[in-house]
Amino acid sequence: MVFLTAEWRHLTMLNYEVDPLLLVRYLPSGTHLDSWGGKTFVSLVGFRFLNTRVLGCPIPYHRNFDEVNLRFYVKRVTDDGEVRRGVVFIKEIVPRRAIAVIARRFYNENYVALPMRHRIDLPDTPERAGTVAYDWRLPTRWNSLSAEVDGLSAIPDENTEASFITEHYWGYTKQRDGSTLEYEVEHPPWHVWRARSAALDCDVARLYGADFVPFLLSTPTSACVAAGSPIKVRWGQSINTSARH
Repeated sequence: MVFLTAEWRHLTMLNYEVDPLLLVRYLPSGTHLDSWGGKTFVSLVGFRFLNTRVLGCPIPYHRNFDEVNLRFYVKRVTDDGEVRRGVVFIKEIVPRRAIAVIARRFYNENYVALPMRHRIDLPDTPERAGTVAYDWRLPTRWNSLSAEVDGLSAIPDENTEASFITEHYWGYTKQRDGSTLEYEVEHPPWHVWRARSAALDCDVARLYGADFVPFLLSTPTSACVAAGSPIKVRWGQSINTSARH
């Protein structure tokens, strides 16, 4: 059953290699850290949420908005041996309180509501450069993430870091009772611009905790901007956490 439909557009992804031990306490039961090239990543992702419908119904004044999330990558092996690669969200920022309430209620995701804004100017020719930026306001000041790109986007080759970052099709969330909710996210492979530069201006300690400061205030390991697409999020299901790995 489809819980939510929308378009995710202009996904700006700043990726940081981190110590795997940093993420252990966030792991939902039954999942395990996923890595690429022996590296464990977190990604700070800003994007546009457009034409949003919940259970097929638009919510007035809540169809189009920005989101910024901090996420990491996991995998789960089902009882029949299928490997499902997914993401776990550490914190998600949206501009409207009602959106945060719905996400916390149905998925127990760690959403907060803050004032937000964006700037998008992507290139449409090989010669042009462009910038995408997402801002959110903490009580003290505006914070932001941004990336500069040039040329045209392309679907990344398989077995590349860009493919690893953009192609995880499951979500996993710890529930209040210690169980794990698994939900499927459907979308086609995305066209991607590799960023020539990226920047994060953020009160990391206040927003994500002191443990993330050494990593998120360093230079990103990589950055990219994905064009995005329509998506479907299916209704979450409690998983069998005794599955092998």
